[in-house]
Amino acid sequence: MSVWLPTSPCTPEACAGHEGDTASVPRAVLRLTAAVALILLGILGAPPVRLLPAGPRHRVVRAWSTALVRAFGIRITVHGSPGPGGGRLLVANHISWLDIPLVAAALPCRMLAKSDIRAWPVLGRLAGQAGTLFIERDRIRALPATVEALTGALLAGDRVTVFPEGSTWCGRAQGTFRRAAFQAALDARVPVQPLRLTYLRCDGNPAGAPAFVGDDPLTASLWRIARARGVRAEVRLLPRIPPGRYAHRRDLAAAAQRAVAGAWTGPTDPNPLPGIPAQPTAPSATDRDSANRPAASVHHWVSSSPAAASSLRTPS
Repeated sequence: MSVWLPTSPCTPEACAGHEGDTASVPRAVLRLTAAVALILLGILGAPPVRLLPAGPRHRVVRAWSTALVRAFGIRITVHGSPGPGGGRLLVANHISWLDIPLVAAALPCRMLAKSDIRAWPVLGRLAGQAGTLFIERDRIRALPATVEALTGALLAGDRVTVFPEGSTWCGRAQGTFRRAAFQAALDARVPVQPLRLTYLRCDGNPAGAPAFVGDDPLTASLWRIARARGVRAEVRLLPRIPPGRYAHRRDLAAAAQRAVAGAWTGPTDPNPLPGIPAQPTAPSATDRDSANRPAASVHHWVSSSPAAASSLRTPS
C-alpha cells in the first residue's frame, strides 16, 4: 500500500459512537432487510432504468436512493438548488458509505470510486451498472487516464461526484481537498458545485453512528446505523463555481474546500475533535503543480503520513 494515500486520524472508537436512543434489535433487523431488498431491486432494475430518458431516469434514481437512506431510519433534508443542467463536478466532504446514496437522493450523478468496489459482493455490480467511474488509487501512473475519463464524462454533460478528501472523516473534522480532480473541471470548462454533507442528532449536533472511519468493518457500520435512532442527513447544494473563475486547480480546490467548510449551520461550532488535527495544506511530493497533469490520483491520494496509521476506508 502506498504511503502517499491520504489519511484521517478519525477512528471508530473516538468518532463513531451513537449518543441517543437506539432501535430495538427486531427493528434494526427489519431496517437491514429492507435495505438489502432495495439493493437487489436496484440491481434488477438498473438495465431498464438506463434506457429511460434523463428526466424519468433521474426521478427513479432519486426515489430509489431516498428509499435506501430512509430504510436505515435516516431522514433527509436538502437545501439549495441544483441549478441548470449540464456537466459539472460535484465535490463533497466524505463521512460514510451512506454519502453515495445521499448525494444521489439530492442530485443523481455518476460517482468516482476506488476500483476495489468492483469486487464487492452485490454492491460492486450495482456500482458498475450505475455508471461509476473507477480509479486504481494505488497506481499513481493510472492518474492521467483517470483524469481523461473524468474530463470526457464532464464534456458529455454528466454530473460526476468526487470526494476530494480521499478518505472518510467523522464530520466534526475535515481533511484537505486534494487537487487532481479539479483539473478535469478546468479541462472540460464546467462548473464545480460544492456540497456539504452532514449527519445530525435530534439536538442538531453531529451524529457519530454514520461515520465509516479507520478500520471499521462494513458489517459493524451497517449494524450501528440500523440501531441508531433520531439521525437525520442534510445535503447543502452550495453555489456553483463557474468555469474560468480560477485558472489553477490549486485555487479551485481551495475555493471549494472553503465553501464546504463554511456551510456548517448547526448549533455548535464543528471544530475538530480533541486530538484530531486537520490535515496539512502544504502539497506533498506527489501533489506538485508543475506538471500538466498531477502525479497523485484523481482523489489526490497524497499525504506524508503512513497509510497504515489512519482512515483509508472510503467507498468512493
